[in-house]
Amino acid sequence: MPMHIDYYLTPTSPWTYLGHERFAQIAKRHGAAVAVKPVDYGVVFPQSGGLPLGKRAPQRQAYRLSELARWREHLGVPLNIHPKFFPADPLQAACLICAAPEAKRFAVAGDCLRAVWAEEKNIADAGVIAEIAARHGIADAAAAVARGKALYESNTQEAVARQVFGAPTYVYRDELFWGQDRLDFLDRALKRQAL
Repeated sequence: MPMHIDYYLTPTSPWTYLGHERFAQIAKRHGAAVAVKPVDYGVVFPQSGGLPLGKRAPQRQAYRLSELARWREHLGVPLNIHPKFFPADPLQAACLICAAPEAKRFAVAGDCLRAVWAEEKNIADAGVIAEIAARHGIADAAAAVARGKALYESNTQEAVARQVFGAPTYVYRDELFWGQDRLDFLDRALKRQAL
């Protein structure tokens, strides 16, 4: 039976960014198919007890910054923990990912994540979205964003139904692995399946 992983994310999550390339390597090593599913966490959080970053307690916000710096150093990944355009409205980027050909969604998501966390770009800006779209052969970014909205909304409802509550969440055989720091557990689950 082919391995399949559903990948729930938002293009503004630093944790998704930190795990994105490692996840790609794990999936490739195991020959697993990945369904990239951008989700509206503005809808998910209220239903799961989560809070948007700005509403979290100051000590939680401070600890998040410490953890981002630790993971950046540990992984050797370029990451600005205070990006110029954060928070940014993820809608256009998320819908662009949804509208991209399925085989390109992972790469488009990676470019959106890098734009925020490594390149100091505003993914809420139509020009930035057009630049990312063009890189992947999508000529009309605005039309793609409009086309992707229905799938974005559907992904969000699916995530709520599957009890997804944070980003990134990797779902393999109906088991949730929340956070890039759970990638080792996902890797082990895939290894068990391969035996």
